[in-house]
Amino acid sequence: MKFETLDVWKRSAKLASEVYQYFACCNNYGFKDQITRSCLSDSSYVAEGWGRSSSKDRARLLDIAKGSLAELISQAYIGQKIGYIDILQSKKWLAESQEVAAMLAALKQKILL
Repeated sequence: MKFETLDVWKRSAKLASEVYQYFACCNNYGFKDQITRSCLSDSSYVAEGWGRSSSKDRARLLDIAKGSLAELISQAYIGQKIGYIDILQSKKWLAESQEVAAMLAALKQKILL
């Protein structure tokens, strides 16, 4: 199975695309770079993990992906508070991030069985 077929990868890649598009015109390079890198890392680690042959490696990279997602969640809260992210957009990303995190946890458990 290719990583492109995984629903968790599809959703995390879609989330990354949305974040990138949202911040396309942002002039604060530091914040823009940090939030876009964290969401890009999430889908990238899922893909990298799926390219590994051992279950242990896959599970470790899914943990790292979940960490990148936690970073995105933190940045979404901060971005909302400082006025960089609209409250409705932030809530949408937070909800999606929590669902993707649950999917990552479930996939990790399935891999380790």
